[in-house]
Amino acid sequence: MNPEKDFSPLTPSIVRALNDKLYEKRKVAALEIEKLVREFVAQNSAAQIKHVIQTLSVEFALSQHPHSRKGGLIGLAACSIALGKDSGLYLKELIEPVLTCFGDADSRLRYYACEALYNIVKVARGAIVPHFNVLFDGLSKLAADPDPNVKSGSELLDRLLKDIVTESSRFDLVSFIPLLRERIYSNNQYARQFIISWILVLESVPDINLLDYLPEVLDGLFQILGDNSKEIRKMCEMALGEFLKEIKKTPANVKFAEMANILVIHCQASDDLIQLTAMCWMREFIQLAGRVMLPYSSGILTAVLPCLSYDDRKKNIKEVAAVCNQSLMKLVTPEDDEADEGREPLPAPQREAGQEEAGPKAEQPPSGESCFPSPGITQSVSPAFICSMERTCVILNLDGIVQVLDCHLHDSTTGMMTRIAVLKWLYHLYIKTPRKIFRHTDSLFPILLKTLSDDSDEVWGVSLLFFLIFNFIGF
Repeated sequence: MNPEKDFSPLTPSIVRALNDKLYEKRKVAALEIEKLVREFVAQNSAAQIKHVIQTLSVEFALSQHPHSRKGGLIGLAACSIALGKDSGLYLKELIEPVLTCFGDADSRLRYYACEALYNIVKVARGAIVPHFNVLFDGLSKLAADPDPNVKSGSELLDRLLKDIVTESSRFDLVSFIPLLRERIYSNNQYARQFIISWILVLESVPDINLLDYLPEVLDGLFQILGDNSKEIRKMCEMALGEFLKEIKKTPANVKFAEMANILVIHCQASDDLIQLTAMCWMREFIQLAGRVMLPYSSGILTAVLPCLSYDDRKKNIKEVAAVCNQSLMKLVTPEDDEADEGREPLPAPQREAGQEEAGPKAEQPPSGESCFPSPGITQSVSPAFICSMERTCVILNLDGIVQVLDCHLHDSTTGMMTRIAVLKWLYHLYIKTPRKIFRHTDSLFPILLKTLSDDSDEVWGVSLLFFLIFNFIGF
């Protein structure tokens, strides 16, 4: 740093002390800066205050010299303390250089940056809420810092920030969700723990409705549920449990359709906890949303049917899958046999100004393509946005369902209980939707005939009963 340079209104003694390698001398300089800024506040001299902050930022906090950077950080914190309630007027200028130091290669400097920001935030309190996103972004990086002292400092700042947010009525959830959605896919354990802790905090605030944005983060939550850390898995279970409680309490406000495909993917997870949790969510969705889930029947059956043949090691998953299967089957009624073209959607309610249009309906797999999604693929999850239950009639896509059932019957590895469930589904469809299922008779008949020679007595019995009724109906 050039000793001849004029740093007024900072005195030469303050400048020397700020550049000193000893913390105690930098602290003395900070006290002098605090006194100086208090005088400017009393004089109502905003220009002088800005000049001091800019000097501390550019010439010190962003300097190439490490001791100067440390001096700049403690100086900016001193400015904030001197400003008191008026610090909110200068927060952008105070925060930005400190956050830049979060990325410094020197762990001690990162710690001092964390300490400085803690003091700035402590003074500003609610005024920092409009700057929450940049603070959260910086903190999320420090949460995974390899230095234990930096991590400890970041945790203190994190707790303070959480206290402020829970007290504030100005938290902007809409602008925060894109950042949360991006950070939730981190593979770092500490970053994941940080994310889940914030979700739990925000979910606990009555004035913050995180449920509206659950489709944005649900896939990421299920990914975190598979973390190697038991503590993180437990925290994630707790967060998902809280969301499910709220869903049961206020089902009319839930975007079931936007989350259906996400659950279908995770109901096929290789991790037992993820699969069981997703299956439990699917059970609740089918029972709470009813026919809104019918457009996703082929995907649900793809995920559920194999679970029916699980052994006792996965008894819990098997039992929940059985409930999902039965509940979904009950949703198919004779009205689904009506011609699609003869059914008109219900009139859409008037939208308020600024309200978004409902997105496109979920796409069904083209005929001839495999009905089994590739396991473990989560990056391709793209929640399908369809019209809500209040806006449209639900039309059963029988072709997609039959394709899944046919795949299971043709697959030689399909378990006995799954094959029985497939036959029961076909029987149910022949009873409830005879006209629609008739189009598939030619393709289904050969494989159904083959089930009469199945090695399993149970499958043979169901198949025989099916054919007796099949012939009685007259197909």
